[in-house]
Formats: sequence, structure tokens, C-alpha cells
Amino acid sequence: MAKVTLLGKPTTLIGDLPAVGSVAPGFLLTNAKLRDVGLKDFAGRKKVIGTVPSLDTGTCVAMTRAFDARAADRNDVSFLIVSADLPFAQGRVCNVEGMKNVQALSMMRGRQFAKDYGVLITDGPLAGVAARAVLVLDEDDRVMYTELVGEIDSEPDYDRAMAALN
Repeated sequence: MAKVTLLGKPTTLIGDLPAVGSVAPGFLLTNAKLRDVGLKDFAGRKKVIGTVPSLDTGTCVAMTRAFDARAADRNDVSFLIVSADLPFAQGRVCNVEGMKNVQALSMMRGRQFAKDYGVLITDGPLAGVAARAVLVLDEDDRVMYTELVGEIDSEPDYDRAMAALN
């Protein structure tokens, strides 16, 4: 089990991130049109998957905005942001912020994704949502890069994630 901190206080997660070199677990998440989408819907494309607790927080918006800017020049990559927010809230934040290059996906129908990807927070005030992490997958869903951000209130290393795409 991985541990991260929230404002310096230890928080426990279920499991661990998928190992680099392994095939990423399949998933079902909900998109803005309330349709279930899975990893197979992005087949044949590289993927950057960012997990965040909620798009209604400053650090999560900053992370989403950073990936949205990087996605503008990468038509060969699907940029996915996963949170526990309802798709309506995700859409509102993305619209207000002018973010059009990332696809926000919701865990509203369950937390299996967060369990399978080792990011489900199990205790403390954020129990039940995803910790901040980044995974980069190749066209065959093989994990090329992972980062579990040690302090939930911090941003990931965007440059390292983008470098993994090349």
C-alpha cells in the first residue's frame, strides 16, 4: 500500500500504481455525455492519465490546465483527467477555464478504477477519492511512466511525463 500526505498528514491508498512495463488495467469511467468509456475506447493511441481528487480545487485545476496546454500540440495522444466529480461539475470547470484538449472522466459509478490503479484514498478527509497521479501509456496500453505525487496538494512533474511520450 502506498502512502501520500495531505498538507503533511499521512494518507493511505489501496494498492500501488501499475508497474512500468505492465499492461494497464482496463476501466470503465463516465464521460461528459454520461456514457461509460473504457481504456479500449482509446485503443491505438498513447494516453496520459491524470488522477485528481476534485476539479473544484486550485491544484487540480492547475494540473488539468497544464495538461490541456500540452495536449494542444499532441493530436496523437489522449489526455484524460479522472476525478470523483460528477461530469456536470467537470464540464463546468473545463468550460469556465477554457480547457478543450483534455477529456475529463468521472468515477461516479464506482471506485474500481481508483482501486485498480492504486490511487484510492482510504482514510482522512479525502477518503473515497483519487490521489494525484500521472500515468503515461503507449498505444498498446503498456505503462511507460508513472508518478504518484507524494503531497496531494502539489503538482506532478509535467516535463517527465511528457518526455515519456517520446
